[in-house]
Amino acid sequence: MAVAHGSRDPRSAAVVNELLGVVRALRPELDVRASFLELSAPRLPDVLRAVRADGHREAVVVPLLLGRAYHARVDVPSAVAEAAVLGLDVAIADVLGPDPRLESAALRRLAEAGVGFGDRSWGVVLAAAGSSHARANAVVRATARRWAAGAGWAGVEPAFAASAAPDAAVAAARLRAAGARRVAVASWFLAPGLLPDRVAGLVGADAVVAAPLGADPEVAELVLHRYAGARVGVAAIA
Repeated sequence: MAVAHGSRDPRSAAVVNELLGVVRALRPELDVRASFLELSAPRLPDVLRAVRADGHREAVVVPLLLGRAYHARVDVPSAVAEAAVLGLDVAIADVLGPDPRLESAALRRLAEAGVGFGDRSWGVVLAAAGSSHARANAVVRATARRWAAGAGWAGVEPAFAASAAPDAAVAAARLRAAGARRVAVASWFLAPGLLPDRVAGLVGADAVVAAPLGADPEVAELVLHRYAGARVGVAAIA
């Protein structure tokens, strides 16, 4: 069972389902189901009940979250705790990030948008949702530093859509001040929605905005990797 945050933007759920379509193609023997924490349907508790009604006694919940912030630490475990009364044994996998496969997917989206490595005319904003949990933001900042050291661009600046600074406008301004003639946004978002749109609206009309990670094969492989890790943990406990 994959669980994403959810969004009022229907594009978000559509992309999540596209990603899970890739997961199913990689492992057709698995029963792969989508669920959401809020704003989209079906909600995680409803899918847990459906899984139990279909005769399953065990399930693995894989959070489609890029960092270990509030939703991963509180919302997912709370929803899963409700499953205990159903007689369903549920393991929670680790969140997707950090992982090199996410970085690879984000860089691939940048390349698809026309941003080449080693071109110092580009400055790159690495845009993420942002969190009140400092460690989640630190992962994004560390990724930006790593890219800045190795990609050959004019610079890389982290930016956050909410709950943390700087925002995308400030990050883009810093890059231009450092000599970047062109600005691109690398998306640290799984799917489109309100927050990615907010970022795009702040960087300026002349900026290139890469697509979210989406239904990338490496992201699908990472989902299965997290699933497998949780299954190993369940076997070890048993």
